[in-house]
Formats: sequence, C-alpha cells, structure tokens
Amino acid sequence: MSRVGPVTEPGTRRVLTGTVLRWLRVLRDDLWTTRADPLPPSVWMRRLPHGVLCLAAFGITLGGAAQLANNGNLYSGYALLIALAQGGSVVLALRRPIPAWWLSMAATVVGAVAVHGWLPVEAGTQRFTWPWTVAGIIAHLLVLLLLALRVRTRVSAEALGLTVLVTYLLEGLWGGANYQPTGMVATVLSAVVVVLGMALRGRREARAELGRQTTLTAEERARRTLLEERSRIARELHDVVAHHMSVISIQAQVAPHLVEDPPEELRENLAGIRENALEALTELRRVLGVLRSEHPETGDLLDGPATGTAPHAPQPGLDRLEALVENTRAAGLTVDLDIKGERRPLPPGVELSAYRIVQEALSNVLRHAPGATARVELRYTYGLIVEIVNSPPTRPAPPSPGVGHGLLGMRERVAMLDGSLTAHSLPDGGYKVMAYLPLSAGDVAPGFVTDPKDGTV
Repeated sequence: MSRVGPVTEPGTRRVLTGTVLRWLRVLRDDLWTTRADPLPPSVWMRRLPHGVLCLAAFGITLGGAAQLANNGNLYSGYALLIALAQGGSVVLALRRPIPAWWLSMAATVVGAVAVHGWLPVEAGTQRFTWPWTVAGIIAHLLVLLLLALRVRTRVSAEALGLTVLVTYLLEGLWGGANYQPTGMVATVLSAVVVVLGMALRGRREARAELGRQTTLTAEERARRTLLEERSRIARELHDVVAHHMSVISIQAQVAPHLVEDPPEELRENLAGIRENALEALTELRRVLGVLRSEHPETGDLLDGPATGTAPHAPQPGLDRLEALVENTRAAGLTVDLDIKGERRPLPPGVELSAYRIVQEALSNVLRHAPGATARVELRYTYGLIVEIVNSPPTRPAPPSPGVGHGLLGMRERVAMLDGSLTAHSLPDGGYKVMAYLPLSAGDVAPGFVTDPKDGTV
C-alpha cells in the first residue's frame, strides 16, 4: 500500500494535464477563429435589425467616449479609441460574432486598465463604474446575443465563462478603490442574454428541422402516391396483356390443325410459341398476385365502394364510356358527351387510359366542384384527344381526403403512351383537362405544346 501513492500521483497529474490540454485545444478551436457567420435578414423586417444595431453601435460609441472622458478622466483620444472598439464590436458581430466578442473583451480590459491608472489621466479622481462601463455592458450584451444566436451552445457557454473569468480577475483579484463595481451586474446580464440567445437559436433550429421533416414527409407521400398509381396501372395493363398472351397461346395450338400435313419444323415452332406464351402468362399472374396482395383496391367515386381485393373483371374500354357518363349523372353531375370523328377500335392500352382519364376527371369534378356542369369530348384524329371541361362550382367544396391520385394517374398514363396532357384552371373559375393519346410512338397532336409551365406533360 505504501507504493501506491508515488506511482499514482504522477499518473493523476498526467491525466489532469491531458484533460486541461484537451480543453484548451477545444477552446482554441471554438474561439480562436475569424470565420464569417453573417446575420441573416429577418423574414418580416428584412434589413431593419441590421440598421437598428448600427444605430445602437453609434450611440454606444458616443456614450462610451463621453463617459470615459468625463467620468473616467481619460484623455479624449484614448476615450474615443476605446469607445470606437466597443461600438465597432457590435457592427462586426453582424458578420463575425467570435472576433467581435474578442474585440469587445479587449476594449473592456483596456478601458478598465486605463481608468485604473495605467494610461495618462487628467488630474482628479472620482467614483466611476468599473471594470465595465455602461456603454461597455450594452455593447458586450449585444455581442453575446448575436454570438449565441449563431454558434453552438458550447461556444456560447465558453464565451460566457471567459467573460465571467475576466470580470473576476479585474474586479475580484485586482480590484479598484474609489470605483463603483459593475462586475456582478455585467455577469448576471451576460448570463441572461446568452441563455436567451441559446433559446432563440434552439427554437430557430427546431423550426428549420420541422420544415425539413415536413418537406421529407411531403416528398415521401408524393413518392408513395406515385408508386401506388403505377402499381394500379400495372394491375390494369396486366389484364390487357394477359388477354393477348392467351389468344397467342390458343392460336399457336390451333394453327397446326388448319394445315394438312404440317411440317415438323412448323409444329415445333408453334409449340415453342405456345410454351413461351404460357410461361409469360404464368409470370404475369405471379406479378399480379404480388401487386394485388400488397395494394388492394380502394374503390372510386364512380366504381362503387372498395371491396378490399383487386377485381378480376376485364379492364374497361371506350365501349363503356356511355355507362360511365350515366353513372356520373346518377351521382348528381350534369355531363354532356360529344364524340367527334370516325369512331374506330384503338389499342387496348389507349382505350383503357382514355377511360381512366375521363373517370378520374369526372371524379375530381364531383369532389372539388360541387354544383358544376361538365363536358366530355373525344376527338378521333391522328390519335385520340380527350377533353374534359367543367364550369365553376356553385358552392364551396367540402374537405377532400384525397392525396393527388387523380391528376398523378392521368400524367402517368399519358407518359406511358408518350402522349401529352394539360390540366389547368380557366379564367371563369372552371377547370380543363386535355390529353392526347397517340396510336404509335412519336405522333404529336397538332396544337399541343410541351411546356411544363402551363401544366403540359
């Protein structure tokens, strides 16, 4: 036991020395810097806070010079230099708060030493606020507030701690006779200002973080909505593709029986076509099973209530458009249907997309434009032009729980077919949706512009 003391004491000193050196390095990294950290303009008042602080710095300079010269008995030149440093620290804190804090501390120390008697003073001595002058306290409080608003909590605490330490060294250890001590007032006010700055900075950071989280949430919601809509489109297109694959399989099976003595090569090729078609159909059914199990149908205003499972009925085409319009009229919306051009069969994907675009547009009118009337127009040209226009609503729309599936689904369907879509409000308060669905890639409808500013895709 007698050997523990001599062995432990050097080790303890090394640990303490290492801790002190580590803290000194932290202080150096935090406070020995000239990095710029500009005070941002206020959201509501713009540059007004900057002007107020510059005006306060001017008042500090005048008041500090007068106090140091008249009450501190300093020569006017020395008094003006110290006051300029105190006022200048406030202006400097607008851009570089840490160097401004050093300047304010240096001006205070120099002023306290000068008043104490190190620099030439005029004859006569009277009681004087020391070591902090009134102007020095105001300047340092503003600097500490600006510093605490923009640096980390640890740095603000370090600046406050060094302020208290310097005040204690001047007033507590060195002291000054015939002076009014101001160290306690300066220390308490500095602590209050630093705590206030920390609280305001924490509040600002919390609001910024809330804004970031809100933005991320909105982006995630939009991404989820996009994926759900694409999954819905995939489920619908599966039925179309599956139908054609079934037809191919049946035709490949029947074809050999339509030829007398078909060659063996033909039989093998047709058998291979049928096997590939059946394999592709099986894979399609597996994918559809996954999609339906993860994303059950939620129903639509014009489709009836949700069933909880995806329907297995054939997907609708333009042959069911009149029935859709009749259902919409039964729901209370006045709808006019106008079909121009020679009506002809279109690719299943085009018919399905056109039907869904009309369905979504009419559902949006029911949700967001109560009392309005709608007009649906189909024009058979190079491709198919679908136009849905509704009049202004006659009464306020009730809150809608939708998350933007309607318009997003239209855009996804049109983009899938390399078409164009415009959706925008009308001057009279109505709304217009116009889509061009080409029959082949590269076709462009006359008069369509692809400008994202007017809602075109």
